[in-house]
Amino acid sequence: MSGASPSGSGRVLSNPPSDGISNLRFSNHSDHLLVSSWDKSVRLYDASANVLKGKFMHGGPVLDCCFHDDSSGFSASADHTVRRYVFSSGKEDILGRHAAPVRCVEYSYATGQVITGSWDKTLKCWDPRGASGPEHALVGTYPQPERVYSLSLVGHRLVVATAGRHVNVYDLRNMSQPEQRRESSLKYQTRCVRCYPNGTGFALSSVEGRVAMEFFDMTDASQSKKYAFKCHRKSEAGRDTVYPVNAIAFHPIYGTFATGGCDGYVNVWDGNNKKRLYQYSKYPSSIAALSFSKDGRLLAVASSYTFEEGDIAHEPDAIFIRSINEVEVKPKPKAIPAAPPS
Repeated sequence: MSGASPSGSGRVLSNPPSDGISNLRFSNHSDHLLVSSWDKSVRLYDASANVLKGKFMHGGPVLDCCFHDDSSGFSASADHTVRRYVFSSGKEDILGRHAAPVRCVEYSYATGQVITGSWDKTLKCWDPRGASGPEHALVGTYPQPERVYSLSLVGHRLVVATAGRHVNVYDLRNMSQPEQRRESSLKYQTRCVRCYPNGTGFALSSVEGRVAMEFFDMTDASQSKKYAFKCHRKSEAGRDTVYPVNAIAFHPIYGTFATGGCDGYVNVWDGNNKKRLYQYSKYPSSIAALSFSKDGRLLAVASSYTFEEGDIAHEPDAIFIRSINEVEVKPKPKAIPAAPPS
């Protein structure tokens, strides 16, 4: 298979970014893949055909990107701007600005708004239809307790993870204050937050090789279901090496999820049954980002050094497209114990 790597990691996308990959996302409508990078680019690929369909450049590193529809998207940059791109026409414009690098961008299909989180300790909501100028597009600015590190949406719910281990949960229909103010149940800095596809809660990962499974419902019955687990670690000669968990991606059909760490591994988990379903062969570098395609047939993997050990020699940044086998992501039925002999 052309572009296949010897270890069975998947097909390698041609024309990858020339510097660290900050995020990648599949479209909700096709196998189009949007990729943001520290090389100041946002790239659109057809992941199935392995074709680079378009590229836009920023004034600084691009820290996040998301789709609007199949041929347009938004990006968040270290140059403080939030931009919109229309790949079919090659047009771009600045939707708005923050006072510091913009770390996260999400598009809400429920409200038609763009939500951005910045190291200026604010969240901003934008209406991309108010396009006659950035000041017309801004819907609201919402102060956060610290710098925003990760955002995730499900329906009208927005989860915001910041520095200082804060987690704010909002209802997008009433952004005046958070619905819930929480603290991460993990002791170390948050790397990634992702909502469950069924809307009942979220998974949160830290720099210290752990993932927490959380629930929105604050009743004792629901909160008793929450737990955390260790992952992306290795033990050699009695010494534990612990790696940051950079990425979480939920499978759209089965609700199982993949995690990616600085150890170069991608693991697939069944959160309900608290089991690891699969571990893919090791990738050349840290796993910086993960995304399942809309039908769950493909998994995009960014193998890209995240500078966790400083500026050292490292493997080239690459994007792998894995074809997913159902056995890797489908929960296994619980074994029914045999009836005792009568």
